[in-house]
Amino acid sequence: MSDDATGQVTLRSAAWFGQGATGGELRAFSHRSRMRQLGYLPEEHLGKPVIAILNPWSDINPCHMHLRERAEQVKRGVWQAGGFPLEFPVSTMSETFQKPTPMLYRNLLAMETEELLRSYPVDGAVLMGGCDKTVPALLMGATSAALPALVVPSGPMLRGHHRGRTLGSGTDLWSYWDGHRAGRIDECEMAGVECGLARSPGHCMTMGTASTMTAAAEALGLALPGSSAIPAVDSAHHRMAAASGARAVTLVREGLTPAKVLTRDAFEDAAATVLALGGSTNALIHLIAMAGRAGVALSLEDFDAIGTRVPVLADVRPVGAHLMEDFYYAGGLPALLAQLARVPGALHPDRMTVTGRPFSSYYADAEIQVPKVIRTPEDPVASEGGVAVLGGNLAPGRAVIKHLAADPKLLTHTGPAVVFDSYPELKRRIDDPALGITADTVLVLRGAGPLGGPGMPEYGMLPIPAYLLERGVEDLVRISDARMSGTSYGTCVLHVAPESHAGGPLALVRTGDLITLDVPNRLLTLEVDDEELRRRRAAWQPPAPRFERGYGALYAEHITQADAGCDFDFLARPGYDPAPDPH
Repeated sequence: MSDDATGQVTLRSAAWFGQGATGGELRAFSHRSRMRQLGYLPEEHLGKPVIAILNPWSDINPCHMHLRERAEQVKRGVWQAGGFPLEFPVSTMSETFQKPTPMLYRNLLAMETEELLRSYPVDGAVLMGGCDKTVPALLMGATSAALPALVVPSGPMLRGHHRGRTLGSGTDLWSYWDGHRAGRIDECEMAGVECGLARSPGHCMTMGTASTMTAAAEALGLALPGSSAIPAVDSAHHRMAAASGARAVTLVREGLTPAKVLTRDAFEDAAATVLALGGSTNALIHLIAMAGRAGVALSLEDFDAIGTRVPVLADVRPVGAHLMEDFYYAGGLPALLAQLARVPGALHPDRMTVTGRPFSSYYADAEIQVPKVIRTPEDPVASEGGVAVLGGNLAPGRAVIKHLAADPKLLTHTGPAVVFDSYPELKRRIDDPALGITADTVLVLRGAGPLGGPGMPEYGMLPIPAYLLERGVEDLVRISDARMSGTSYGTCVLHVAPESHAGGPLALVRTGDLITLDVPNRLLTLEVDDEELRRRRAAWQPPAPRFERGYGALYAEHITQADAGCDFDFLARPGYDPAPDPH
């Protein structure tokens, strides 16, 4: 898409179809012939912006089970704005069902998105989705494809219910399961929880990774204002989808690509928003990877620095008490941004967004409707952001902790390690009293990072032994190179980099070693002298590769560590890709 000498937009899709009903060469004639085969009249698509609707719907993705219907509303908006919509199915990544983790396949969807947009006759895109890895994958690919694009968030599910209590997906799953393991909740009640925990289309209605990343897309300026928190089944979600389709057509006519929106200021605002929401630790990995695709250097230290000056304003589980449905009716992200904008230096109001208006327009007139759900800077949930970044000799590439979801007594703690070399070993042995795990123990899981997991699964909320749960111990210091669900809680140190599988210091820890967690000073320290660590390093042998062929082998060869966003090195680097020749 470009402007010609007359100031008119030259559509990228015209290279496939030619100019006019009979223009162009043989290949253009062939392409038009196949459009007739599809049943389209010339006047339906020729000379109109072609909008790709990327839809990750599938029969096994509950977060996206409504997106076939929602795609029709996007199409309605495209048609009404004078565009031509084409729906493309793309990989579905279901956090609930896909093993070992959809994180293994995030970059695969990013590649699919980039190459699909590059290789087909499309001028712009609507990116649909919400389940954890889907939004970052789509945005990574669309940023690299460099076509006008915006996000239609899939929306959170309705709140859960059980015996008069409101349930939050993920957060209450862990809580009830621990109660069941401790013998406090019987099978009959667990069957009721099973049916009441997730009861409508949409992604998790806690501030998990899905809610965090759709909010981040809105804060980046790549989704319409107020779109990220609309419940999936609310009629406002239908209207938002249609409005997004219409706006996608205008984006093409204006030539407004992600590169013009995804500035350093935009990523700083997204980081501030994530921290003010008490959002998922996974957002740090995804935003670093997304920033890399936009040529913006974003680091874990940036998040830590922003977090020290940004308060938590959303009282939403697992940090707070409420759910996304409550957050939406309290004013949604615009109301939170309006309060965050009152914090000096927190936001950059003048930067560009996909609306064609400055970011300040997203929240200029927004008001809090329910003060107990969205707080003011004078009455925050917490005075600083909910994620801390740790250094020290056990995490030279850094680690993260969602310290606001942890037991405050454990944020400064020294205790002996009990080490597990894999998650299967952990599950098999965790309840064995012979391990001698006490309330002072530091549980360590290794072999669960990007290479070791493989794919860095959400194993980081390590289970507490049942015999300790029975005694009322509900939290321990837990350390791993894994991730954890954004719906989880506890004193869980995550994303330790470099990971143990790559020879990071976590590989050298032995059961009985003392480990110190010092969140106020941002340190994670293995209390073993340097000479002993050198001896252990000399004796260490790298584990065998997880994959011998296929996508897994490609992944293992090119994946970066957590502190670099877990992108593929050949996708993260700048470079030129030639445009396809449709002739």
